[in-house]
Amino acid sequence: MTTNVGASKARVIFWGVRGSIPTPGPGTVRYGGNTSCVEVRAEGEIIVLDAGSGIRLLGQSLQHEFGSDPIRLAILISHTHWDHIQGLPFFLPAYSGKNQLRVFGYDGTRTRLREILAGQMETPFFPVTMAELPGKIQIEELKDMDFEIGRLRVRSKFLNHPGVCAGYRIHTPAGSVVYMPDNEPFEQLEVQLRNRGVENTARKFKSPAEERADLIEFLRGTDLLILDAQYTDEEYQRHIGWGHGSISSVVSLAADADAKRLVLFHHDPNHDDETVDRIVDEARMQIAQLGKSIAVEGAREGSELILS
Repeated sequence: MTTNVGASKARVIFWGVRGSIPTPGPGTVRYGGNTSCVEVRAEGEIIVLDAGSGIRLLGQSLQHEFGSDPIRLAILISHTHWDHIQGLPFFLPAYSGKNQLRVFGYDGTRTRLREILAGQMETPFFPVTMAELPGKIQIEELKDMDFEIGRLRVRSKFLNHPGVCAGYRIHTPAGSVVYMPDNEPFEQLEVQLRNRGVENTARKFKSPAEERADLIEFLRGTDLLILDAQYTDEEYQRHIGWGHGSISSVVSLAADADAKRLVLFHHDPNHDDETVDRIVDEARMQIAQLGKSIAVEGAREGSELILS
């Protein structure tokens, strides 16, 4: 079974787009209620970005696609908050010995990545431990900010979110994909660090202006920017320090970095489809007011984008 989508193409599929907690129900039918999980295919590689509850549906799809053939893929974990790892115990490819799964991520502030992922499957939380899974699972704790998966180059950047949280930029022959599921504007950094306390910060930050400038360079010219837009601008004023973005901050980042396409991600669990529609409309209006031609849309569970 081949995973190629054409020598010059990259395929991006959204399996989970919600933040914080799964939100099934009639109000989230169009955008979806599963938590973070995005699939990227290019150069014969399958890269899965985060393992929220959406990864369960991805696993079912892969089982149907590959049949009796082995599945080989890489999972990049942005951070280990529950909405980004909670689907891993329900990922069907992990239950077959013919499959190979490489899980990448950075250590938490106090606990190693391997221990965190295994911990959510220990008794009394789950009936099967990670050690009992038949699949060939290799957990690799990242040390470098620039690495390769097959022929694909991946760069990472630590984001402004409680604990340790990384964004990833995947370079493909068809263009680059940036995945930043949880990030708060660096302009409020000093306030946020005071609120969190030094013990919750695993690294030394630069000044807010320097951190934002570094982030803009990381994003510069990306073809597809998947970005945390959890709050409206009004809501954000009540959630400073929570680690998430607002419409204006997201638009500003995309515009300053000259991104080509912006996908608003990590929808708030309190936002129904109509609210997300309004957020998308507001983001498009702000982009137009800046004189930019960036395409803007809201991430939808089950949607597929092709870079070519």
